[in-house]
Amino acid sequence: MVVSLEPSQAQALADAYTAAWNTGRPEAVARFFAPEGRIIINDGTPWTGRAGVADMAAGFVADVPDLSLVCDGLRVAGDHIVYLWTFTGTHAATGNPLRVVGWEEWDLDASGLVTLSRGWFDADGYGRQTVPKA
Repeated sequence: MVVSLEPSQAQALADAYTAAWNTGRPEAVARFFAPEGRIIINDGTPWTGRAGVADMAAGFVADVPDLSLVCDGLRVAGDHIVYLWTFTGTHAATGNPLRVVGWEEWDLDASGLVTLSRGWFDADGYGRQTVPKA
């Protein structure tokens, strides 16, 4: 069975997901994924299962401990959502301020959990922002 969300339901999901990221707790992010859900960032190696998703989130939290995520918008089509986002914060290793823009494309199961997220952001731009200052 495929879920079809109303715009208000999709917005509520996005708001809760954004809030989960802003807790700084990787397991809070992972709860939005189905038990065998996956996230793939920039066509890289997938993180699978809630433990894998939590590991992915933990990496971002370690790199940017004060990460602040904002939902910039949504697009909804049946069981598919595009979640547009921006995060800001300070890179832990360099102390550089960061501003990263991207999106995730979510496929949802019948209970509204993410089965697959395909995430995208400018990795080169992120890298330029994390270079130590001279």
